[in-house]
Amino acid sequence: MRSRILISTALAGVLLTGLTTADASGKDSGVARAFEATTRSTAWTQVARVPLNFPTYHPQGFALVGDLIFMTSVEVLEAPVKYPEPVDGYDRSPGKGIGHLFVIDRQGNLKKDIRLGEGTAYHPGGIDYDGQNLWVPAAEYRPDSRAIIYTVDPRTYRVTERFRANDHVGGVVRDRTTGLVHGVSWGSRTLYEWTTTGRRLDAVPNESHILDYQDCDYVARGKQLCGGVTTLPGPADTTYDLGGLALLDLRTNRILHEIPFPAFSPTTGHSATRNPVALETTNTKLRLLTAPDDGENPGGTEIQIYESPLS
Repeated sequence: MRSRILISTALAGVLLTGLTTADASGKDSGVARAFEATTRSTAWTQVARVPLNFPTYHPQGFALVGDLIFMTSVEVLEAPVKYPEPVDGYDRSPGKGIGHLFVIDRQGNLKKDIRLGEGTAYHPGGIDYDGQNLWVPAAEYRPDSRAIIYTVDPRTYRVTERFRANDHVGGVVRDRTTGLVHGVSWGSRTLYEWTTTGRRLDAVPNESHILDYQDCDYVARGKQLCGGVTTLPGPADTTYDLGGLALLDLRTNRILHEIPFPAFSPTTGHSATRNPVALETTNTKLRLLTAPDDGENPGGTEIQIYESPLS
């Protein structure tokens, strides 16, 4: 078994705020205020690496519910294959796979594996907790396809289909101020808005050309905080991932604050914000939880935790 590096004892018992609770005051949450105070020069320190000692496949999204971490992941059984020319409007085959929603405690122990998806819609994405339910998309693993939007009760693990969407939906967030559901397309190039029954209210281009959002969470009041990467060409036929975080207004989709995130997985070199992200605050720190590495990567998947002091 790989060695386990746990959160330092100085953090034990600290009250966590932000993503896990609704803000009844009508003001911005501590997470939103703390993130808006960050800059590209903000110092982040990796304070913990928590190995996940179970098959994790390709992690996608985080949601924090009390002391539990919910993490989506896609298990690919047959990878999609690009077509020489589009077939029926698709640029690749659907592939085959299994969608997972893992329930994990803060020590990295697996408590439950919930299966999600249907047929070729096996790719769960970024997820959100609205104070009562988790909102989880399961899409085909190809652009311009389809998706099923589910809710999952974090207490009973009951899965309920809410609606279907005619696009690859890579992540969803529920606005606690309006009740509406927001989502991102393949590469987050389109930002969607639906009612909880799936009536589409809006679809607009993403004004950010810096990041493809991988995972977003609601932050009070009326905002979403997203993490992601963009793969860019480097010298001599190489590529690299630029990682970052962005805060968006859910009413206007306007970017309120955006920073590059300078950290990389010490095991694989993947950008820290490549896969799931979630932020929370302690009494003195802004904390970022990430899981940039896949199960088949050397060392497997870890929850890697970074902190910066509150201003």
